[in-house]
Amino acid sequence: MLVALDLDDWQKARDMAELLSPVVDGFKVGMRLFYRVGPKVWEFLQGKSEILFADLKLHDIPSTVAGGVRALVAQGVNLLNVHAAGGKAMMRAAVEAAAEEASLQGLPRPWLVAVTVLTSLDDASLREEVGIPEAVSQRVLAWARLAQECGLDGVVASPLEAGLLRRELGEDFLLVTPGIRPAGHPAGDQKRAATVAQALQAGADLLVVGRPILASPDPLAAALAIRREMEGFGSCVPKK
Repeated sequence: MLVALDLDDWQKARDMAELLSPVVDGFKVGMRLFYRVGPKVWEFLQGKSEILFADLKLHDIPSTVAGGVRALVAQGVNLLNVHAAGGKAMMRAAVEAAAEEASLQGLPRPWLVAVTVLTSLDDASLREEVGIPEAVSQRVLAWARLAQECGLDGVVASPLEAGLLRRELGEDFLLVTPGIRPAGHPAGDQKRAATVAQALQAGADLLVVGRPILASPDPLAAALAIRREMEGFGSCVPKK
């Protein structure tokens, strides 16, 4: 389980990481915190978690994305993402940059995954707002196939597509799933969400959980409750 440190206050983020690090597999840092704090977030989290996920959704021309990937790898990040919509050249440049920079720094190659369709979109919004006529599941699968072809380790997709992706793309393809909501917890702006059990039964590898933990009056108890729910499925921390 990765906890999304989607917080504005650096001290609160540090306190949350200190509190939760003994019971989680890692932390996801997205735009909200990274744009406020910068690379020192990785320095602080080093040694506190197995997985440091830079959820910055790199999406630009190939050379620019490659440069961003190199910078993140040099900062010690071991899981990062790009947008599958950036196309083959961009994704291949990211794969090459990640491997080269890791070798240069004497670090293990990080996991590189592609963002498919944001969990805030459903079939109607994908069709009417983004202009993609396919069902979400079909667009997710198409972009996931493209990512696999380009040498990426996996994708970020909602738990609702996890079963389809696992069947079509194999057991070794890494599935990172946001949109995790314990039973009874409001979905918020996540239109494609599922429970812990539903996501793991579908074949998810890494669950990303934010608000159900961060907004809880007792974040540690909330994290432990999710960890207990995961126990029946074994460890979902992938091995390289």
